Amino acid sequence: MTVREATPADADLLMELVARLESELPPLPYPEDPAEAERAKVERMISDGVALIAEDESRPVGYALARYGDHGPTTVYVSDLWVDTAVRGNGIGRELLWRVAAAAAERGCTHFVLDVDSANTHAIAFYERLGFAEGAKIMRAPLEVVVQQAEDRVRRSVGGVHVQTDDANAVERVVAQQLPRLARGSTFTVTDEGSWSGVRLEPFDGDVLRKLARELSDRFGVTVLLSLEDEAVVRFVIHDRGRMVDEYLSVPEYYGPLPPGDSIALRANPTVVARLTGADAARVRAVARTAESVSALPPPQELYAQVAELLGLAP
Repeated sequence: MTVREATPADADLLMELVARLESELPPLPYPEDPAEAERAKVERMISDGVALIAEDESRPVGYALARYGDHGPTTVYVSDLWVDTAVRGNGIGRELLWRVAAAAAERGCTHFVLDVDSANTHAIAFYERLGFAEGAKIMRAPLEVVVQQAEDRVRRSVGGVHVQTDDANAVERVVAQQLPRLARGSTFTVTDEGSWSGVRLEPFDGDVLRKLARELSDRFGVTVLLSLEDEAVVRFVIHDRGRMVDEYLSVPEYYGPLPPGDSIALRANPTVVARLTGADAARVRAVARTAESVSALPPPQELYAQVAELLGLAP
């Protein structure tokens, strides 16, 4: 078996080998590059990257394609590595990678990068034996699914900003002035809640509400953003004179893992909550609890109502 560098005259042969490789891969849920675009990439790797063909008595039994700089100036990205099933296990794949490494080292490269299908356990084991380690996951989703999920999450979230003032008209004037800058197209309502004034947006937008809470706190002092998000977790954010002083999320890692310090920071501070809202500190500890899962707490709607009552707010 010999390994040689491909030349422009090998473009047709490499396209045939690419087709053989792709025939062994699971189909993608979306169209791949057309043949002419794939050929152009192969030709660029022949001229500017690494293109190798393994042969046994002049019969092609494997190939490798790689290009420089895709993931940084000192990387070589192996886009293709394939060995004929009849001769696998004879070290051909390893030899091809070693030859790619030798060429890349001459260019000052320090690291390989490649993709492998998560279901291809044999290939994963092969790469791991050679010292590769997983550094990322390739994730796919139809656009319409992600958009629908985002829209559903907004529909399943409710809440608003509560301003510690009984002057609802003044709050309404400030919101009318600030909201177009924060979220074009959103509408709002302001309600009189006794010693508080409540602001709600349509559609619900937690990020905009947080910004609005800070703006209103600058004008009026204390604000509380209280929300039930995704029909699953309860959040409140308290601002005092424009500064965020406490934040609570009932399941701190609901949206993903957090460093320990960040997770602890999402627990309610009973002293701060009591001082700024008049809530009983002992009840804050008892009601505004955190947990590792939604199921470990009262039903979300019930917890949302309990926290609102605790703070003296209208949910």
